[in-house]
Amino acid sequence: MPVTHTLAADAGLLRRQDPELADVLLAEEHRQSTTLQLTAAENFASPAVLAALGSPLANKYAEGYPGARHHGGCEIVDAAERLATDRARELFGAEHVNVQPHSGSSAVLAAYAALLRPGDTVLALSLAHGGHLTHGSPANFSGRWFDFVGYGVDAESGLVDHDQVRALARAHRPKAIVCGSIAYPRHLDHAFFREVADETGAYLIADAAHPIGLVAGGAAPSPVPYADVVCATTHKVLRGPRGGMILCGRELAERVDRAVFPFTQGGAQMHTIAAKAVAFGEARTPAFAVYAHRVVANARVLADHLADEGLIVTTGGTDTHLITADPGPLGVDGRTGRRLLAAAGMVLDCCPLPHGEARGLRLGTAALTTQGMGEQEMRTVGALLAGVLRGTSDAAGAREAVRELAEVHPPYPG
Repeated sequence: MPVTHTLAADAGLLRRQDPELADVLLAEEHRQSTTLQLTAAENFASPAVLAALGSPLANKYAEGYPGARHHGGCEIVDAAERLATDRARELFGAEHVNVQPHSGSSAVLAAYAALLRPGDTVLALSLAHGGHLTHGSPANFSGRWFDFVGYGVDAESGLVDHDQVRALARAHRPKAIVCGSIAYPRHLDHAFFREVADETGAYLIADAAHPIGLVAGGAAPSPVPYADVVCATTHKVLRGPRGGMILCGRELAERVDRAVFPFTQGGAQMHTIAAKAVAFGEARTPAFAVYAHRVVANARVLADHLADEGLIVTTGGTDTHLITADPGPLGVDGRTGRRLLAAAGMVLDCCPLPHGEARGLRLGTAALTTQGMGEQEMRTVGALLAGVLRGTSDAAGAREAVRELAEVHPPYPG
């Protein structure tokens, strides 16, 4: 559903004081409004969310939690955080929510800190098959501090290999099992992961950074009833500010809270927490539920059209906002395809393709759906994308078509 916002007043104020940075902000607004944002992790926050982000709450230092701060004058910001946590608990049916993590990675770090000790074994989806950096990358804290064992997806179906998950869990007896991915377009079977975790005495951590917005809108199953801890972001489909949160049961609440503050973070970003509260309020509305289901419907149409155009769509389709595809049959690899599409105004990411060295394309429909685009536009986008990859559309012509489509569906009309 379209959102409305005018940047003119803010830009005018900034231009008078810092014209150089004002130019940067206006250039980014122009980029977003004249190109197609197909990055699966991005969306357009509402004007109300942006207003909270730019509010005087940004001035307040607030280490600690409501009613137990290490700074004075926190009575007002305490109310903002209580609103955020109360709304999130209601929205997701969680017994406890911590809304202070600065990002999804910060949320995962705190979850590990709450449940694990350095050197513990963790079972997670391997990075080559769609796992996140926090799922054991040697360049990340997770891979340096813990012993990660990676499970994968089936070579033919692209679906998580449940037999492998169970076998690895029995063989390695991990302290925790992580279910979640940045490039898996299907719903995960949380009940299965809960069963394996119980069988092997492991904690179950759900990294729901990508699907949590769909969960909020009733368009994806919730991991909350199954996982000991759920880590998530507040942007992506949820359409809030860039940030993270942790959901858990009462029995782990104190451990999680202490893992966030004081163990992994200092002062909470109160303007961001207020913006999270706004987003949670928006996500409780019937309009957001309609939006979440449209996101999935759009993704399915786009995935089908890409398959018709000759791309190999991973798992044969999608249940979510996210699509991964191999452009190889059109004569390009993922990195080359991303560069060609960027020149045509279609912004998306690369991702690993399992069981090989090739890179694929990862794209999503959350932002386009926020702009009011529907199934007809998805078919148009699919045809434009395939034409650029195949080389039958010149970049200039495709760029103009993209610009026209974006102008009809501006992210912030008015």
